[in-house]
Amino acid sequence: MKISIEDVSFLLVLASLLSTLKISSAIDTISTTQILRDGESLVSSGGVFALGFFIPGNSTNRYVGIWYNNIPGKSVVWVANREIPLTSISGILKVIEPGILALQNGTNNIIWSSEMTRVAQSPIVQLLDSGNLVLREANDDDPENFLWQSFDYLSDTFLPSMNFGWNYATGRESYLSSWKSKDDPAPGNLTLHLDPTGYPQLLIKRGNFTMYRMGNWNGVRFSGETDVRGKRSLYGLVIMNKNKIYYREDVVDRSVKSRITLSQNGVWQRWSWVDGIQEWVRYQVLPSDFCDAYSSCGAYSSCSITYSPTCLCLRGFEPKDPYGWNMNDWSNGCIRRTHLNCKGDAFWRYPRIKLPDSRYSWFMESMTLEECKVECLKNCSCKAYTQLDISSERGGCLFWYDLRDIREIPFDGQDIHIRMAGSELGNNTKKIAVDLKGKRRKILITSLISLMGVVLLGMSLMLYFCKREKNVPRGRTGGSISKDFEMQLFDLSTISKATNNFPINNKLGQGGYGLVYKGTMEDGQDIAVKRLSETSMQGLDEFKNEVMCIAKLQHRNLVKLLGCCIQGEEKMLVYEYMPNKSLDFILFGEDI
Repeated sequence: MKISIEDVSFLLVLASLLSTLKISSAIDTISTTQILRDGESLVSSGGVFALGFFIPGNSTNRYVGIWYNNIPGKSVVWVANREIPLTSISGILKVIEPGILALQNGTNNIIWSSEMTRVAQSPIVQLLDSGNLVLREANDDDPENFLWQSFDYLSDTFLPSMNFGWNYATGRESYLSSWKSKDDPAPGNLTLHLDPTGYPQLLIKRGNFTMYRMGNWNGVRFSGETDVRGKRSLYGLVIMNKNKIYYREDVVDRSVKSRITLSQNGVWQRWSWVDGIQEWVRYQVLPSDFCDAYSSCGAYSSCSITYSPTCLCLRGFEPKDPYGWNMNDWSNGCIRRTHLNCKGDAFWRYPRIKLPDSRYSWFMESMTLEECKVECLKNCSCKAYTQLDISSERGGCLFWYDLRDIREIPFDGQDIHIRMAGSELGNNTKKIAVDLKGKRRKILITSLISLMGVVLLGMSLMLYFCKREKNVPRGRTGGSISKDFEMQLFDLSTISKATNNFPINNKLGQGGYGLVYKGTMEDGQDIAVKRLSETSMQGLDEFKNEVMCIAKLQHRNLVKLLGCCIQGEEKMLVYEYMPNKSLDFILFGEDI
């Protein structure tokens, strides 16, 4: 067959176009003959996820990322070039032989690329419905043979089917790192790790400092995990062998969209997408209160937000620093009242707790709880034991040589058996005294809750009528608030300095309005700061009116409102700080 010059020209043009084929339809793969430009996207075969170029927040920089497809807004779950953004729309993503995924800027410089693991004959990149971006051979979709995958290089989001932890064969750890800000996806200094020391547990860290610990894996969940409503459609497991240690979650129903994020403040948040309201619903927030702050009560003590004081020494222990303890400085923890002699020791069972830091532990598998007791008694370094896997009668044993970061968990906590001198258990008089004290404390708390309920109801009614007063002008300035009600209008810089920039260890509690932090002013006065959350529906005018109404309600038996802070998006109330037990003394006297 004779080919004309026109035919040859057409074939040459076609070959040239194929070498840099533009993505014009929703596909889930690109090969070495294709490129992905700004404005184009890959979409996983089931339409669950999309990959493309995006701009975070109010930034002008551009990044390549993965987000949920067909969900309003971009819920970004992974970012390629976190540390080196694109500054124009001329970036392209392509596959380079012999097996590298590369992002080029407008001057054809590679600003980000995947790692080269081995030579590939026909490499392609594919976006899977799990949210995993994989580089593989075109004719080999076995996950064990992937050349590279995004699930090994996490951002701030954990998805079902991700392996979160350590690959000992490669020496690589998969962990979460927060964004620096909502405008900058570069790695922040807050990280979430599966720590394998002793026995696996989840840790949130700021640099090298442990901020929060979820507790060790007990075969069903992490021992400190609470409020797991969002996990009903998920099941988790820890995979451990000589080559790897991973935590992963899988969905029972593939239609469920679930994710875990690590915020810029170091908060673990579990989200589920609800089609009916077209929103992400947050089901789990950790840490959530004072007792979640790592080792807030020191060693050999237990933390409970329902008791006063919040920290109590374990049975058989007493404060190491009695003066500091009475001043609500629990950082030095407790020490043993009667030293162990490794003979005649016994165990006291503590129910429903978050187990101690398992970095100070070791374990043995396939043993009953009674065998754990015998094994612990044989080792003078063993301070406590529990069942390793609560899903099996012979679930093995977890032993501790030091006890730190214990808290009470009323519903999902686990039992622990703590070693002490036999004489401590034989003192029935002490036991009765401790039990009576516990009962009196519970009566006190019940009374306080009832009293606070009445006070809050009264304040709510007064606030309601106060807000209805027609003589309260809307849009009133902060200055007029301060002048009319003798309150100070604080600068944001002053409050930030007083609270040391709102760290988690200064958090006193939280409610629907936001978080409460403890602070100290330059003159030494302790304060409590209510920081209105960004998700609160209260506007500026409503906030100002509420401040004025609260000021009208000032009473000598209520905590004094010192002032407020209204600056930018921040709205805060500054109260006089009332340390733990102060209200107890006022209402009931010192002998409680």
